[in-house]
Amino acid sequence: MPAAVPAADPSPWQAVIAAQGFRLGVRCDGAALQGIVFLPPGPAQAPANALAAEAARQLAAYLADAEYVFALPLQPTGTPFQRRVWQQIAAIPVHQTRSYGDIARELRSAARAVGQACGRNPYPVVVPCHRVLAAAGGLGGFARQRDGYLLDVKRWLLAHEAR
Repeated sequence: MPAAVPAADPSPWQAVIAAQGFRLGVRCDGAALQGIVFLPPGPAQAPANALAAEAARQLAAYLADAEYVFALPLQPTGTPFQRRVWQQIAAIPVHQTRSYGDIARELRSAARAVGQACGRNPYPVVVPCHRVLAAAGGLGGFARQRDGYLLDVKRWLLAHEAR
């Protein structure tokens, strides 16, 4: 009997949405989003389930119109402090930004701790961490990076939301 040929590793994403200069990888089960990850430019991937299709639809709607309001079930994750930071970030209205220091003062914490929590945001774009800037309006980091295409993604997202 011949040996079975191993199946190719399935994609870690249930959908991949192409955008201008980047892609968004969506990880979810049937009930909740588990994460969104920025990926370098490349091909999209069709949704693997109904929630992935809905997430792809909503992300595409946002990419077309920055004022789109997300309504996706997010799997609870993170430490209590991270969840408080993400809640503050989620409350930043479109067309507006806040600094790491602003959020730190609100939470009675340090800007560096806010930046670290921001970098661990599992739902970028939906929880708009790109709206958090360094002091004096500098970009700061993005997705735990200080250079490369991810800062270009942050610039694009901010320009997309500019009035």
